[in-house]
Amino acid sequence: MALADLLLAYVPAGIPDYLTSYVHGQTPLSTTPAVVASLTSYLAIIFGIQAVMKNQQPLRLNALFRVHNVFLSSGSLLLLVLMLEEVLPIMWKHGVFYGICNEAAWTPRMEFYYMINYYFKYIELLDTVFLALKKKPLQFLHVFHHSATALLCYSQLEGKTSISWTVITLNLGVHVIMYYYYWATAGGAKIWWKKYLTTMQIVQFVIDLQLVYFGTYSHFTHTYWPNMPNIGNCAGAESSAVFGCLLLSSYLFLFIDFYFRTYKKSLPKGKVAANGKANGAANGKAQ
Repeated sequence: MALADLLLAYVPAGIPDYLTSYVHGQTPLSTTPAVVASLTSYLAIIFGIQAVMKNQQPLRLNALFRVHNVFLSSGSLLLLVLMLEEVLPIMWKHGVFYGICNEAAWTPRMEFYYMINYYFKYIELLDTVFLALKKKPLQFLHVFHHSATALLCYSQLEGKTSISWTVITLNLGVHVIMYYYYWATAGGAKIWWKKYLTTMQIVQFVIDLQLVYFGTYSHFTHTYWPNMPNIGNCAGAESSAVFGCLLLSSYLFLFIDFYFRTYKKSLPKGKVAANGKANGAANGKAQ
């Protein structure tokens, strides 16, 4: 029995369709005003907490922080396995390009997994709440990345871009390791590979961009310039595809900039250590 079938056996009957499949305007957070209002509230909350905490002692919240991280690490692993279980047989049967770009790869189960991943992005906003309550610096990269990624996932659900799973599974793989790292270090573990989390994220975005630019190129050439070399159409709304390309490109540049500002070897040793403490890997968390 597939893992998805095993889990679905415990799902109660009578759940509305809009909670298991994406229905614009009915599924929670499925309209632009709702998403914008949620992300605006996120910004107001974190900067409000920062203002309130200015003259307060930082809160530890260690146990709650560890629960948050172990939930996201284990949840990311489960969702990663479910997605691969669904999409790998499609690729095995029909080929890689079909599995990445054909609209048939946007199966009902994959759509449901995309929705869960989308809601994970709102849970991940609590990362910033913990930082604010602990009086840690709120770096632009961290705040922008967390809020923009929720918007990115929303746009891809709206546009039904079949290539979405490639970006999401890479991101989930990184999150399994990343949230484990934060869980472990919150418990006092000394882990030497903090710097390589950022390296992993940069590599992730490089692969992401190769895939999404390929898919976008293939769609536009197949649709508008069929005489140009292309393999075939890549399904999904054009606006969602272009938005994804632009946003992921900005992530790559921002994370490379973060890496060099934080870990550049040419900096004096004391300054590297100071930057590492001030910025922290938490400020470079991925989607």
